[in-house]
Amino acid sequence: MAKEEQTPEHLRSNRSKISQWIGRTVLKSMGWKVAGSIPNEKRILIVAAPHTSNWDFVIGMGALLGLNAKIRWIGKHTLFKPGISWFFRWLGGIPVNRKNPASFIEDISNMIKKDRGLMIGVAPEGTRKKINRWKTGFLRIAKTTQSKILFISIDAPSKTIKIASTLFTPTEDKENDLEFVKSYFRNFKGINPEQS
Repeated sequence: MAKEEQTPEHLRSNRSKISQWIGRTVLKSMGWKVAGSIPNEKRILIVAAPHTSNWDFVIGMGALLGLNAKIRWIGKHTLFKPGISWFFRWLGGIPVNRKNPASFIEDISNMIKKDRGLMIGVAPEGTRKKINRWKTGFLRIAKTTQSKILFISIDAPSKTIKIASTLFTPTEDKENDLEFVKSYFRNFKGINPEQS
């Protein structure tokens, strides 16, 4: 189950009770739950992993709605196709064209400055396929926006979305930070573990 009480007041969205009910119903019907609570911080960058299946999106959106969390998430611009783009934006989606990352980070910074409390969600793997190198843009976003990083894991064996109990503050050592993040998520198995 996912409850609004797991989200601090200033980080809650203004979604309707029906939207929240839909999110909780999706999670419940699939047998998933959310464990832990979002910490009471002004700016949070959510790093969600492992991302191994298209079902991750459905489960993640169910959690987002069920928690009534004000989360903006980053997705490939090709996902935001005419006709359905409005729906993904309503869910909090922000399209990113990877050919112009500097402009994107500036847009994110401006967005955060306008809001008294906001969470940005990213999947550092950048794809559902097995990769050796994670993208490091999330570390740059955290530093630029002065956000703390919250790990949220998708743990398929227990069908649990686990919110970490502590926050991670990036250092000046990007490679060391990246290895720390990857080592944390090695404790969890995605829906298709062979893609992790």
